[in-house]
Amino acid sequence: MENTNLTNHLLIAMPNLHDPNFEHTVTYICEHNENGAMGIVVNRPIDIDIGEVFEQMRIPVSTPKVADARIFLGGPVEEQRGFVLHTQPAKWDSSLQVSEQLSVTTSRDILEAMARREGPEQALIALGYASWGSGQLEQELLDNAWLSVPADQAILFDLPPARRWEAAAQLLGVDLNMLSSESGHA
Repeated sequence: MENTNLTNHLLIAMPNLHDPNFEHTVTYICEHNENGAMGIVVNRPIDIDIGEVFEQMRIPVSTPKVADARIFLGGPVEEQRGFVLHTQPAKWDSSLQVSEQLSVTTSRDILEAMARREGPEQALIALGYASWGSGQLEQELLDNAWLSVPADQAILFDLPPARRWEAAAQLLGVDLNMLSSESGHA
């Protein structure tokens, strides 16, 4: 497991993971290297829409429909910091290109473009992120806290958030409802 790189993968919380920050979550891993990992939880919408963010940042909106997109709780670290997981290349002021198709951007210019309907074709906006120190995620995988699967854009952008956890596991042929939350010992 020491050479495992889960960048551009989905982490699927196992039913026995009872940490309130990650219970029943799907986390998109943006970066994974010898220093640790960083990801964004993609199935925890919060009661804030992008219109509220635009208003707070004083970004004018071209049409009211633009302001309806939900915001997600991306993780327990720096919950006041915004992240945009999106399609299209990383052409914004502060972007990390994760794969050929996906990038994560933290700069204001992408939000301004989205408000003008000139932003990426598909995007998910999150406040906060998840982080693991060196070796921590690998140990949690060994402890069966997570399943991992290569990322699927349909799960990230097309499915309703409530369906993403089970759908991500189904990519592996796993029915999470059939797994016990208790591990057995012989």
